[in-house]
Order: sequence, then C-alpha cells, then structure tokens
Amino acid sequence: MTAATRLQLFSALTIAVCFADALSAAEVRAKADVTCQPTGISLQYDCSIRLTQARTGVPLTDVTVMVGADMPSMPMMHNVRPMKATAGRESGSYEIRLDLEMTGDWAVRLDLTGEVRDRVVKVLRFEQDRVGPTPAKAPSQNKH
Repeated sequence: MTAATRLQLFSALTIAVCFADALSAAEVRAKADVTCQPTGISLQYDCSIRLTQARTGVPLTDVTVMVGADMPSMPMMHNVRPMKATAGRESGSYEIRLDLEMTGDWAVRLDLTGEVRDRVVKVLRFEQDRVGPTPAKAPSQNKH
C-alpha cells in the first residue's frame, strides 16, 4: 500500500467517524417539561424547564436554552424576544422569567444548542393567578 493510498484511507475513515458523530448528535431529540408560576407582578411568570433526551430520559445538561414566546392566535402581534435561560439546581433543569403582554394561550419556544440541537414548543394558558395546559377545543359542529 502506497503512502498516498494510506493517506486517502485515513482521510476517508476520519470523515466517516466525524459524520457518524454528527448524525448521532442530530438524532438526539429533546423532551421538555415546562411549568410556570405567577410572580405576583402582573403578567410576570417564573418558569422552570426540565430537559431530557426523549428516548432515554437522561437529563440534558450541556445545552444553551433560548426561550421565546408568541400567541398562536395573533401571530407577530404579541411575542417575547428570545432570552437565555439559566441553569437550575438539578441536572437538566433551567429557569427563566417571562414578561408577557397579555393573558391567554402562549406558545413557549425552546431553542437548544450545544450537545443537542432541537426546538421544542409548548403551548400553555397563562392567566393572572395560574398557568396550565390549554383547554381542549370542542369538536366543530359542521351542519350541512
């Protein structure tokens, strides 16, 4: 085997290993649990985020979490510019304070970079005194 052939083989193996690492990182999907509580100040909420790998449940720790929000019912009218969440006390936990423009349903958008690149969106109903899931919509009554 010539030196040129060995160099080509080594280069091909290096590229294959790097590509496999990139693919395995791309395959990791995040699961997020988001809970928010009113702070006592109107339209201000403290949110806790718990991130895990969707398949394994292992906490995601080496990620940067940018959090934004908008109202699905009024796209581009009411939104929160993305801000960086801070790491919480527990592995895979993050915290952020959201200042909203009004109560209602908000799509909280989590953009993850680092160990995992992913986007997770959770829609929550923000009210003055509590935050919870959005109510189930009644089926439409189409009469012909």
